[in-house]
Amino acid sequence: MNRPLHLPKMIDKYMNYMTYIKSASPLTTKHYLIDLKQAFKHEPSLENNKLFYTEAELLLTARKAFNGWASLSLASRNRKASTLKSFFSWAFAEGLILQDLSNLIASPKVPKKIPHFISVDEAMAVLKAFEKTGDESRKQSHLQSKVLFLLIYGGGLRISEACNLKWRDIDPEQKILRVLGKGNKQRLIALPKLAFQNLVLWKQQQGPSEYVFGEKPINPRAAYELIRQSGIRAGLLKPLHPHALRHSFATHLLSSGANLRTLQELLGHESLQATEKYTHLGIDQLARTMEKIHPLGRGK
Repeated sequence: MNRPLHLPKMIDKYMNYMTYIKSASPLTTKHYLIDLKQAFKHEPSLENNKLFYTEAELLLTARKAFNGWASLSLASRNRKASTLKSFFSWAFAEGLILQDLSNLIASPKVPKKIPHFISVDEAMAVLKAFEKTGDESRKQSHLQSKVLFLLIYGGGLRISEACNLKWRDIDPEQKILRVLGKGNKQRLIALPKLAFQNLVLWKQQQGPSEYVFGEKPINPRAAYELIRQSGIRAGLLKPLHPHALRHSFATHLLSSGANLRTLQELLGHESLQATEKYTHLGIDQLARTMEKIHPLGRGK
């Protein structure tokens, strides 16, 4: 195809597609837009912007940009490759290009990492540390941290989901909360009794508000720091962060017999592949079981 394509208009249409059709999160759309601007060097401040591209020029420019990202981490390069592949797939589906150029963008393979999680004993140590307030002035702050901890570790919420949780989404009678996750998809979470008990105490202390943590959502960075300080008070050897608590929620459920499909629903994963990273735990558990019951185990 030699018909020149107006790149800024293409990018605008693609971003609208990602926002309103795919319901991508604001953070995802932000990174995708940055990636596309970097790839095609399309910045409003640049006077020498190239506005029109042929199909061949689009591919050549994208490949050059991708080669320029060689110094980045595999995870970053993989995300940028996903941006380009998604953009080209959309353009092909819209009939803007005749060939699906996404097939010509190679995504680097990122080694699977075992998610960082804490042990059950460490989780209990964090809970006990919340009771050591020191003085009355710290009780409310510690209760806020405890509620946040229980939402993430007790319910498997993402940090953004916990920060944006509203009181109207909580059903204290059935001990269920409604969570709006990625892609504006809702899921129901059944929280442990302890989590609801502390939510009630927190509401009594805080007073009327729209969101669980105030009149507006708590800043994720502030929430991150609350969890980090909780780990320090408990004397954990490694820094504690919200995603480690979510991983711990999944890991401990899987070790207790939950299946991957159930875990997928609880975590709000779109695909089972995203949940399969927790199968490492199944292997560990299998090894312990084999050692315990196999005739050759324990030096038999």
